[in-house]
Amino acid sequence: MHQEFFMRRCLELAQNGAGFVAPNPMVGCVIVHERKIIGEGFHKKFGESHAEVNAISSVKDSSLLPYSTLFVNLEPCSHYGKTPPCSDLIIEKKIPEVVIGCLDSNPLVSGNGVMKLQKAGVTVQTGMLEKESRDLNKRFFTFHEKKRPYVILKWAQSSDAFIAPQNGERANISNEYSRTLVHRWRSEEAAIMIGTDTAMKDNPKLNARLWNNNNPLRIVIDRDLKLPPNLHLFDHSIPTLVITEKSKPHEDNLNFFQTDFSKDLLKNLLHHLYEKQIQSVLVEGGTKLLQSFIDEKLWDEARVFIAPHFLSSGIQAPKISGEKISEENISGDRLIVIKPHA
Repeated sequence: MHQEFFMRRCLELAQNGAGFVAPNPMVGCVIVHERKIIGEGFHKKFGESHAEVNAISSVKDSSLLPYSTLFVNLEPCSHYGKTPPCSDLIIEKKIPEVVIGCLDSNPLVSGNGVMKLQKAGVTVQTGMLEKESRDLNKRFFTFHEKKRPYVILKWAQSSDAFIAPQNGERANISNEYSRTLVHRWRSEEAAIMIGTDTAMKDNPKLNARLWNNNNPLRIVIDRDLKLPPNLHLFDHSIPTLVITEKSKPHEDNLNFFQTDFSKDLLKNLLHHLYEKQIQSVLVEGGTKLLQSFIDEKLWDEARVFIAPHFLSSGIQAPKISGEKISEENISGDRLIVIKPHA
């Protein structure tokens, strides 16, 4: 049981990197000597030191390392990237035992880290809280295993299942606490997407201003480039991608992806995002765009706010079927999280 305790601490630490480490995974690490934590760390920002490096450097008495166990929720890297291989550092410090949550799906690592450690005589244990470790980095694993970003659908609806009045005008269905939570979500994802109608009617900024201004890539679908240039989306303040059938040169912080809308639009779009190393996308569009992702089974999670009031008429919310994995009360709004049926 003490091993689970230390791995759970790794998972807690790893979450501190949410929104800052992608396309790297979130990783936490603790170093234990005689069942006491003597060092810990997490991967703080993409391009900076990994969790194992931060944990090892935090140990005050390095003479204890050859008699300690290192816990980490993801297999230590074995290749040179932005930083040197963590497995080499573990070997160099003569840490004799490593406990790992789950293996790395990245083909650059994928078992090589474990192999390198074992060849150096390190005792390696894998699969400690494996399900929890994989779930923490579900974006990372989806990206490498399905070759597309992790897709989160989000919308707010009234208690009678409408997402907007009949005239389509902007209306706040959810409360201010739910809207602040959405800004936190935006700060944790690589990209956010809407369709043409939402951009035209709502003129959203699609940033994380109510949280920490760690803004995602903005994506808007505009088949015929009919959206006016004075929209917030086109203010050049945040990297923005326009999906279109038209050809148009890139501008500062504004890129255009030309693709065929008549066949496999969403699959082509997700493949383009995969090639651009975008690991996750939060879809905040209207019913048409959201329903397209649902119907084509190109979603991994849906987050639905249900407000405690009725509209009686209006634009119907998307229709979705899946497994409800959680429900909570956000100051009166019900937040339901749904995953596709296995």
